[in-house]
Amino acid sequence: MAGRPGHWARMWRLTGARLQDRQQVRGRRVPRICPICGYNGVFISVGHPRRWDARCPNCGSRERHRLLHLWITEGRGDKLAGKRILHFAPEKAFMQRMRGDPLYETADLVQAGVTYKVDITDTKLPRAGYDVVIANHVLEHIADDRQAMREVLRLLKPGGLAVLSVPLNPTRQTTYENPAITSAAERQAHFGAPDHVRYYGLDFADRLHEAGFLVETFRASPEQEVEYGLLRDEWLYIARKPAAVSLDSRSVSPA
Repeated sequence: MAGRPGHWARMWRLTGARLQDRQQVRGRRVPRICPICGYNGVFISVGHPRRWDARCPNCGSRERHRLLHLWITEGRGDKLAGKRILHFAPEKAFMQRMRGDPLYETADLVQAGVTYKVDITDTKLPRAGYDVVIANHVLEHIADDRQAMREVLRLLKPGGLAVLSVPLNPTRQTTYENPAITSAAERQAHFGAPDHVRYYGLDFADRLHEAGFLVETFRASPEQEVEYGLLRDEWLYIARKPAAVSLDSRSVSPA
């Protein structure tokens, strides 16, 4: 038991969760399944403020990582197999999943240990070099998110995919942003975090469309949201670079 992979990390995370908030591990809790590592049991809290049932104590994955994994393995396949991938602001749980894949590269302006230290709005990387670009909860931090979208489009090969997620208010059509809101306290109050510069509405797909993408969405079923501990108001935007400039773009609203 002591030598089982992930055992000590799991025990450390469970102990930390109990110390931070004992209420989250008291009483009867619905067990969750992590589709990434196969863990079956109670998930723990993460974030500020803390969200219960959010983090797998075995591999450390959060809701967005498990949703991305479900998209990748949809239909029991692997949509990333043999693909050259660039992952902006890569999360540790996903980097562990992709460890050893020579086609997987990472990028960030400040994060240590990435393949490229670059600005997502102007990477200076070669045009049309990647089959897949991944950016989870990145664009809400970027002042010129439209330029970032255009740069992602430039990096993709024709027919390539950008897999994107952002904090989004599904009750509003229009993205909320105000460049006059600059302090950390104001951004926390208006946009949900001290380093966010907007709160997206359903027009996020329109922004991607304007950048030149064909846009679809992926989300789990209500039963899967419970089984895998997913957020009910989060889905993935799958933005495809047209194989030819003459193709018409279209947006598909989330189910």
